Amino acid sequence: MRHFIEQLNLLQNRLLEMGGLVESAVHQSVLAVVERSEELARRVLDNEDRINHLEIEIDEMAIRLLALQQPMAGDLRLLTAAIKINTDLERMGDLAVNIAQRTLTLLHLSPVKPLIDIPRMANLVESMVHKSLDAFVKREPDLARGVLVSDDTVDHLRDSIHEELIAFMQSDPTVIPQAVDLILVARHLERIADHATNIAEDTLFLIKGIDVRHHAEPKL
Repeated sequence: MRHFIEQLNLLQNRLLEMGGLVESAVHQSVLAVVERSEELARRVLDNEDRINHLEIEIDEMAIRLLALQQPMAGDLRLLTAAIKINTDLERMGDLAVNIAQRTLTLLHLSPVKPLIDIPRMANLVESMVHKSLDAFVKREPDLARGVLVSDDTVDHLRDSIHEELIAFMQSDPTVIPQAVDLILVARHLERIADHATNIAEDTLFLIKGIDVRHHAEPKL
């Protein structure tokens, strides 16, 4: 039993390490867009392998514990949540890479407009990622619920950015390439928020043993 607990703690530590790398990748990818920084974009691309290696390591650890220990109740929920959170984190890392790649394209194009809404959206998304991981670590259901609420705001910001950039393209077709890249950046950020929401939902399942996907948490 002591060995099992040690392995569970190690698994959670690996998840936190991966979460830290993903948080950093998301932050640097958006900063690369705002500051038009090739160095920051390259840094995100260079760190992708570490995130991928951790994903494999975490999956192997969780599956091994499931197979050898046959956990029950809370421990089983923890391992199930860890596997799902691991997948969400890896996908966030991929999306940060996508944003970094968009930066490398945008560097060769003139700016469409001062970036205001995308940094605002990015700040909210980064907060959601941090809070979802914090909720998992601290087993804080209120933090997790806060992430679910923020998801709608991110969706509204994505729609607003999309509409504004469509209007720019209609008035000046020469900005279509860079406007399309910015629309993709906003879409990638919205997908990162979706994965943070998944982590919050899995955390609520871990803590309370209830399925709150689609924000369908029952009133207690």
